[in-house]
Amino acid sequence: MEPVISIRNLRKSYGDKEVLKGISLDVYPGQVLGYIGPNGAGKSTTVKILCGLISDYEGEVTVKGLDLKTNSLQIKSMIGYVPELAELYDVLTPVEFLQFCGSLYGLGAKTGNDRIEKMLAAFGLQNNMHQRMDSFSKGMRQKVLLASGILHNPDIIILDEPLSGLDANSVIIIKELISKLAKDGKTIFYCSHMMDVVEKVSDRIILIDNGTVIADGSFEALQQQQGDTSLEQIFANLTAKNSFTNTADELMRAFD
Repeated sequence: MEPVISIRNLRKSYGDKEVLKGISLDVYPGQVLGYIGPNGAGKSTTVKILCGLISDYEGEVTVKGLDLKTNSLQIKSMIGYVPELAELYDVLTPVEFLQFCGSLYGLGAKTGNDRIEKMLAAFGLQNNMHQRMDSFSKGMRQKVLLASGILHNPDIIILDEPLSGLDANSVIIIKELISKLAKDGKTIFYCSHMMDVVEKVSDRIILIDNGTVIADGSFEALQQQQGDTSLEQIFANLTAKNSFTNTADELMRAFD
């Protein structure tokens, strides 16, 4: 099977600081890839490069055989992106916002409106479809963002902390949706600090630290390598620079 995303020797620097230090990996159709790492490891930079938001990088990135640097617009049409932090147009209603998103991807009005109505209803927003979003809670906004990321039925879906602000029922729905999208052949690039969720939804987990890949495999494979433990503990074992107890003690001393 040919990889849907292929990354070779990916490097990116901000001034004198090298954030990505030669990352190479292949991602395949139908794969749910958990992409994790501590703050500043290079996760967001990788995602922004894949989405075509950063173009001044070194190395080679291809998506479905197309070079990202020379086919950025075409590749963007294949990707659905749900960022961790995003601004919605508060003066718009969910329907108006999603119609705008659909038009950017060339969705016809009939197809777009049909999908919008079904998605908002599935997310429990049927009574808020025509309500301005300036009054929406964080969870309601997140549902609209999730709908906007999959509205055009992309082959690749990049989710950056997609469960932020969602209630328990909505979290279950999204986890089920990820599983069904993967079975439909979609490639899911899942970034999160919620280790328990990454552990459950991912077929493969890549852990990066300081701009390099330090672990790559299924959760079961990582367990065998690191001992029978949770993903949270594996993450801590591989990335912790100091004892958590010592760090907590240092924080408590601030009150002395």
